Amino acid sequence: METGIRVLIADDQEIVRQGLSVILKHEPGIVLLGAAANGHEALELVAKFQPDVVLMDLKMPVLNGIQATRAITEKFPQTKVIVLTTFATDEWVFDAVRAGACGYLLKDSDSTDIVRAVRGALAGEVRIDPSVAGRVLAEFNRLTPAPPANLPALEALTEREAAVLQELANGKSNKEIADKLCLSEGTVKNYVSAILGKLQANDRTHAAVLALKRGLAKLE
Repeated sequence: METGIRVLIADDQEIVRQGLSVILKHEPGIVLLGAAANGHEALELVAKFQPDVVLMDLKMPVLNGIQATRAITEKFPQTKVIVLTTFATDEWVFDAVRAGACGYLLKDSDSTDIVRAVRGALAGEVRIDPSVAGRVLAEFNRLTPAPPANLPALEALTEREAAVLQELANGKSNKEIADKLCLSEGTVKNYVSAILGKLQANDRTHAAVLALKRGLAKLE
């Protein structure tokens, strides 16, 4: 059996399913498990294969992508769902966030961005299209309860950790942060681990929300 990141596609348009299949099949370390034409089929295939990542369209018949994402994240929390859609409106973005999607990309995204999102999902990276990043993080911020006023003081971040946190809060991947700050990806990964520890955050998204709430970062 092939080993790698196991991916499932869910989209009601055959041409999109075929296009994504071509992209993923030629990527080393990625195993395409199959494709669903609606949310109900996606749920059945997730139950059968338990993939690592699902690329999920939103507007589909029988069961839409929001409903399917919510069901998947509740029943199969180990499976990461990345929304891949044509919709950049607030209603769709916010519903996807509430449903538990760990990424939100538009269908006109470059193929390298889609592949990078798939690879990063298992590492806890949140890949968000720049056109909706600010709104998505703001919604995460709104949905996350404010930390109690009597929380103990956090361990201070170093200047470099603060710079990495700022980029992380804007939805940047480790590679993008490394390129911007002239660091290696390994070094960025170490900084991110240190930041999660100091902020007492569960993952990158949680860290971004806490950073925004505590004024340690701002949306750009």
